[in-house]
Parts: sequence; structure tokens; C-alpha cells
Amino acid sequence: MLSITGQPKRLCQGMTRREALTIGALGMSGLTLADLLRAEEAAGVGKSHKAVIMIYLCGAPPHQDMFDLKPDAPAEIRGEFNPIDTNVPGIQICEHMPQMAKIMDKLVPIRTVVGSPNGNHDSFICYTGRSFERQPAGGWPSLGSVVSKLKGPANPSVPPFVGLSPRAGHPPYGSPGHPGFMGPSHSAFRPNGEGAADLLLNGISADRLQDRRQLLGSFDRLRRDLDNSGMLSGVDTFTSQALGVLTSSRLADALDLSKEDPKVRERYGKGDPRNYGDGAPRNLEHFLMARRLVEAGARVVTLNFGRWDFHSNNFSEFKNTHGPQFDQGFSALVEDLHARGMDKDVSVVAWGEFGRTPIINKDGGRDHWPQVGCAVLAGGGMKTGQVIGTTDKIAGEPTSRPVHFGEVLATLYHRLGINPESTVNDLSGRPQYLVDHHPVMPELV
Repeated sequence: MLSITGQPKRLCQGMTRREALTIGALGMSGLTLADLLRAEEAAGVGKSHKAVIMIYLCGAPPHQDMFDLKPDAPAEIRGEFNPIDTNVPGIQICEHMPQMAKIMDKLVPIRTVVGSPNGNHDSFICYTGRSFERQPAGGWPSLGSVVSKLKGPANPSVPPFVGLSPRAGHPPYGSPGHPGFMGPSHSAFRPNGEGAADLLLNGISADRLQDRRQLLGSFDRLRRDLDNSGMLSGVDTFTSQALGVLTSSRLADALDLSKEDPKVRERYGKGDPRNYGDGAPRNLEHFLMARRLVEAGARVVTLNFGRWDFHSNNFSEFKNTHGPQFDQGFSALVEDLHARGMDKDVSVVAWGEFGRTPIINKDGGRDHWPQVGCAVLAGGGMKTGQVIGTTDKIAGEPTSRPVHFGEVLATLYHRLGINPESTVNDLSGRPQYLVDHHPVMPELV
């Protein structure tokens, strides 16, 4: 094992940075971190730059119990919750999200998200704006992978695309968004996944690493001269990412929450770091970590939150676990971005893969409803303090302004400075549009 010299630093969980960021041998075969970046794909799994934080609400939250309450509907539809006023006249949301109600002028709830291909659980639609049922060779790439390809790293020490998504019992609930035909070099770096220990060297000086880097480069040139298949085309990207991370503490510092102001950490809260069933954790520290990663240089950070598939006990599950915690984490993130002057550059979106049934079932739950769902956006210099879309009297169908997932993705690309009408080549060399001709949302720009 190799280790970089210096005094150990304690992380917030009590382990040393040296313990948390150990790397295996460096030799002709490359760095362990570079291998990690490849393995993530094989397993299927500065303040001023433009960035996106996407929060995937695993399992699909109940839209009519969050942003589209129907207090005049029959009891079997309206449920147990009451709407409350927000700081924007005329906009009401659920009583169990009071912190978001206080900052509605900084938010944009969308009540009419459409485009879910079916009622199956999958994060794919949120990350790509497309159906997973019809894909080109290699698959559609996620937002983070596209941005990684087109924009590259904002800082060489920080991957452009980071996914805060621990493994989940249902794999799509743990997905950070896949690279598709962009290739494994543009997959998400996952500090919570296998190999999270491989962020810094352990016991080797930077000068000695440079010597080994030059030696490795010599072997790579030899291998490239001998290779006629193109299979080594991704090696440089992997190795460059790995060496950039290993020769700087910038990424490790961003992940070290002990460096954060205690008052800020308290505002975000902790939540629960354990996976919720076969879903993701309700880890509020991931919201803070996302902000720190963007500050450090990440362009896209995805995080997965909870398991909202409330086929039974919808109201107790929402009221006692997911609702108030999401309210705390999301509102803290938005307020923090504004306090740090990052709100014009960092776009935030939270959503799930579809909505929930208007009628409450016999077990007190709501079932799958792909006809309409919800989202909430913030930041990015977007026009906030408005609600977009209306549904019928039972929140079952849009009656005005249906918003496709792809329109939200197009708007996020636009805020990143990427033309959503751009094309990228798939594995066959055929050009593919980023979001299949969905327009930028005029209400937001």
C-alpha cells in the first residue's frame, strides 16, 4: 500500500483522512482510483461556475400531499393534510413543509410534470428526460455525464459529476445517473460507493508520484502504439481524473463536514444515514455535502433521498419521516446558496419518477400514477416565487401547462450554458439530441 506523508486529519465520522483515503499500488496497470472509476460503470452503478444539484425522491412522492393539495375534494381524495399559506400570496403547500413555505419566493413548484413512460420505478426519466424502453447502443446518458463530456472539470481536483447515492436494495433507487453512450469515463464519481477509500495517497510524496506518473505515461504510450482497437481511448481520462484527485485535498476537504460552520450543519440537520427499506437514506448531510462539492468545483451533483413509495400508511410515513426532513434539507440548501451568493449559478431540482393516485387505497396509501407528478426548482437565476401548472379537482390530470421531464432538463442545460438543441454522437456515430427537442421553459428564463 502507498501512503502520502503528513499528519492524519480526523473526519466528522471519527476516522482519519488517511484511513478513509487509502489507495492501492501504483504501477504499470494504473491507479486503483482509475480502476474504481471504470468499475463503477461495470457494476451498473469555485463558487462562480454554473452547476446543478438534482435530488431524486426515490419511489415517487405524493404530489397532492405536497404542492397540489385539494382541500375541497372528497375525503378519499384530499387525505389528512391541510394547505398552508406561503410567503408568496396565492401559493399554498402542505402544512408539514413550513420551512419551504417561508421561502416560496425562492422556489418554483411544478404541479404538472408529465412524461413518465409507465408506472415502473426507475430514476432514468429524472436523469435523462427520456424513456428507458427505447435506447440507442450504449443507452441514453444522464445530465451529469453529458455535462462531464461537454464541459469537463471546473477544477482538475474535483470530478465534474458526483453522485451521492449509496447502494440500494432496488438498484434504480441507488443510481446516480448512468453515462450511457458517453462512456465510463463520464460516469458519476461516487464517494459513498465501493472504493470510497481511494481519494488520497497514503505514504508517497507528490514528487515521487510525478515520477511514477511519467513512467506510467511511457507505458501507456507504448500500449497505445500497439493498440489498434481503440480500447485504450478512455484510459487518459480515467488516469487524469485519478491523479487530479490524488494530488489535491480539495475533494476530500469538500466531503469533510467537520470543516463546516457548526451553525450551518445544525440548520441542515442530520436525518438518518441508513437506507430506508430498499431505498436511499434520508441523509440531510448529503444536502450540505452537495453544496460543498459544488463550491469545490463539481458541475453536477445528484443525491438520492428516502423511499416515497407509500402504498400504505401514506400520511403517517410522510408526516413522521420523509416530509419534514425533506422540508428541512431542501430549504436549508436553498437558503445556504442564497446566503453564499451562489443562487444565480447553482440550479436545484427535486422530483420523483411519477405521481400518486388521487384515490387513497384501502391501506391508507397512494399507488403509482404516471399521468402527472410534481417537482420543485430553485436557484440558477431562474424566475422563482411562482407555481407552474394546474390539475383537475382531484389532482389526476393536468388542466393547464403540462411540463415534460425533458423541458426541465432542457432548462437546466440552458442554465449551465449548454444549448439543449445540441447533439452528441452515440456509439454508432449517429448524432443524438440532448433532450429530444423539448424547449427551455419560458416561465423560468
